[in-house]
Amino acid sequence: MDPSVVGTKLAAGLITPLVRKLFVSEGPGAGLVERPVRLSALVSFKGEKRTLGEKELRKLVRELVHRAARETREAPLDTAELEAVSDALERTLHALGDLDLDDVQAVRLGHEELAARLSAQAGTEALLRHLSADSAALFGHLLDSACLHILHFFTQRSAFVARTLVAQSRRLDELITRTALLLERLTSRTAQDADFEEHYTRYIASKHSSLTIYGIDLNESCDWPLDTAYLSLEATRDAEHEVRVLPPDDLLALGVDTSVTLSERRLPSAPQPVEQALAGHERVLLRGVAGSGKTTLVQWLAVTTARQERLTGQLAHLMGRLPFVLPLRTLTRGGARLPVADDFLRAVSCPLAGSQPPGWADRVLTAGRGLLLVDGIDEVPEQERARTRRWLADLITAFPGNLWLVTSRPSAVRTDWLGGDDFTELTLSPMSRDNIAVFVHRWHEAAGADPTMAEALLTATRTKQDLGRLATNPLMCALICALHRERRGFLPRGRKALYDAALSMLLERRDRERELTVELDEESQVELLQRLAYWLIRNGRAEMDRTDALNQLERLLPSMPYVSAQGSPEEILRQLLDRSGLLREPAAGAVDFVHRTFQDYLGARAAVEERDFDVLVEHAHLDQWEDVVRMAVAHARPDERARLLRGLVGRGDREERFRRRLHLLAMACLGHAAKLDPGVRDEVERRASELIPPRNAYEAEKLAELGPIVLELLPGPETLTDDQTASYVVLTACLIGGDSALPFLVRYRDSDSRSVLQQLASRWAKFDTETYANEIIQYLLGTPGIPILVRSPEELGALSRLGGHPYLELHGDFSGDQIVA
Repeated sequence: MDPSVVGTKLAAGLITPLVRKLFVSEGPGAGLVERPVRLSALVSFKGEKRTLGEKELRKLVRELVHRAARETREAPLDTAELEAVSDALERTLHALGDLDLDDVQAVRLGHEELAARLSAQAGTEALLRHLSADSAALFGHLLDSACLHILHFFTQRSAFVARTLVAQSRRLDELITRTALLLERLTSRTAQDADFEEHYTRYIASKHSSLTIYGIDLNESCDWPLDTAYLSLEATRDAEHEVRVLPPDDLLALGVDTSVTLSERRLPSAPQPVEQALAGHERVLLRGVAGSGKTTLVQWLAVTTARQERLTGQLAHLMGRLPFVLPLRTLTRGGARLPVADDFLRAVSCPLAGSQPPGWADRVLTAGRGLLLVDGIDEVPEQERARTRRWLADLITAFPGNLWLVTSRPSAVRTDWLGGDDFTELTLSPMSRDNIAVFVHRWHEAAGADPTMAEALLTATRTKQDLGRLATNPLMCALICALHRERRGFLPRGRKALYDAALSMLLERRDRERELTVELDEESQVELLQRLAYWLIRNGRAEMDRTDALNQLERLLPSMPYVSAQGSPEEILRQLLDRSGLLREPAAGAVDFVHRTFQDYLGARAAVEERDFDVLVEHAHLDQWEDVVRMAVAHARPDERARLLRGLVGRGDREERFRRRLHLLAMACLGHAAKLDPGVRDEVERRASELIPPRNAYEAEKLAELGPIVLELLPGPETLTDDQTASYVVLTACLIGGDSALPFLVRYRDSDSRSVLQQLASRWAKFDTETYANEIIQYLLGTPGIPILVRSPEELGALSRLGGHPYLELHGDFSGDQIVA
């Protein structure tokens, strides 16, 4: 049968009389203007004004179902099936009396959402589970049509217009209240505060208005205006804690019992623009790998808030706020005590600290006007993070109502580290293909490079899987652009080779045509820098005092006569700060590396030269040492690699608490071991196989970082019975992406698991558009309630050629015509 005709053939002739009987006759005034009236007070089969009994309701519903069935003459349903449809529809419509809605709220929902609410309220899923496909379709169309006419009936009631005016007045009143609150915040300032804030916001907007982009000019560092350089990335909520709940109608279509607690039916949220993800949350902990754009986001939020321009829509929560940028690497320098509110500016060496009115920061935060941007939990030494946690908790308790963004590397703090203070946890997603394309084109435009070079590089990132895996964050993307341009299209393979080439470019070639008082060759600079980097790593610091840096150089220079002849430790340090491109002076008396990635790379080289393999193994469980260990394996000789990897495996075997982390790290190191004893490699792979399948999204991400080698260890659908585990397996393969992952994913495209299908439907951007469309997407078309995530016009075009899909999520630049088509 074709039940799609039911909604049109029976629309007015049969359903409208039924709808009228479902509700009591409208009396004088209907009581709608004075106060909201719930649906439960309007239905005719409940409450004090019953005009329709439950037997009469059943009779009407049965007549509706049988007439609808007669209108559809192809393959008519038997009597038992029609009775089952009648039971389900009667039970669902009866739930009108239990919904906690009024008529205006119902109309605002729309008929489909109203039908979903009724189904969830009535728990009709158990009845539908035993219906045939035709019967379920008939029920669905009848319910949708009934709900459409119910809403139409509401809009025709005499009091509805008055009621909507009341609702609009209330929304206007709410807006006025919010505006009054904003005015109260601003007018509560003293004249002195207002003058200082004007000066302060101009300073913040200017200080953070540019980004340093590596490699555009080999002779000078290049700063991009933030407005041009800022690339809006995406974030996801933690798959195990912050998730999207499926609509009840989607659950019903899948045979899910909607009477159970909704938290038992959660699925990971889809990626969304990070600015959008931050909206609506007072406190956010944002995780992201090194170079992923956390600090850039902090800058953008600070500048946007300071300027107070275009703060509409998703940015309305920033109205009237004042930003405080608090980099923890600076606040904790030398074990310093974390500041109270009035010392924020002084602690970050803000030149306006001296002119700050007494008690100003306290007044701002007490009024709930602050946006506190706390950057870099991972840059706080491990032993000091508990103290930092207490500092944050004390500030939140003392000054409620402010907005907080705290950033960290993914593994620096455990899940729910700030959960007790109601922080929402988000994770920055890797750059998508579209992000990479935008970044590469902007970089080449800023560098004045040939546009064909940009296209050639984009082709390389899409066809060379190892390169594509590296170009997933802004830092690495910038280095790849610079090397690709300088080497006329030739790029080294692998992460270590890329860093080697980048260091050579930054240390040696920038000064090749300059006359300098101090002349340091590349090898000498690396030797000096790696000593400083290793001191920072050993001491768990991201910044060092200038006196500590000079002390390290003084101890090293006697063994480097060529360098010591060039000048004093002070002169050598100044040369490294001014010309290396890797070291900087973020504040008077402080020294750090321009990016943590370079610190880890150089520190690992020093650790290998010192043969500190036991030290590396001893600290390998700490997030600050993870990349150091990986790069140490890359720097080491074959016998040294074997020693280090055996140490990781052995410690993991002995210490259950760190077993998974250490064994996964050992597996990750294999990608940096060009030459290794086969026995050691087998030993590491055997331990890693015991960690598969992944148990959560974090483990899936860590496995994906290991690359295509993991695909050989992941189980197929025939060996997995748990849907959630299967979804993490598919997530791992999707994150690996590329041609090598596609054959594995094809095995899962016919899965019955909703979470598996949702992973497949949301990862199109990781693969070639046409290939993924033909191999995966076309097998998902028509699957109820599974939204396909579309990020580009090319993907939308491919979907259209396949015949389209009724559930879409569009993320990106699309014209109105494209969306409608």
